[in-house]
Amino acid sequence: MKKFFMIDEDFICENCGNKVNKLNYTARDHCPICLFSKHLDINPGDRLNTCKGLMKPIGIEKYKDTYKIIYKCLSCGEIHKNKIASDDNMDLIIELSSNI
Repeated sequence: MKKFFMIDEDFICENCGNKVNKLNYTARDHCPICLFSKHLDINPGDRLNTCKGLMKPIGIEKYKDTYKIIYKCLSCGEIHKNKIASDDNMDLIIELSSNI
């Protein structure tokens, strides 16, 4: 069974209200301004998670030649990780990295 469904689309961030444009090189899964995400998927892009809670960025971890944002769902408490995007707020990423 396929574990990754490519969904790269525009959306409005439910945390800060920013209009978020798609990335055009991989699937966009968080706001580049506030870094919040939404708990939508069980497997990337499947939109099968019933939680639908906001995912708060709580930290950063090194991953290969890049970094991942560590999230905690504000509704169910699940921890999730996603790669940073090229247009993410680097000041906020640096601030989150001090949480390590």
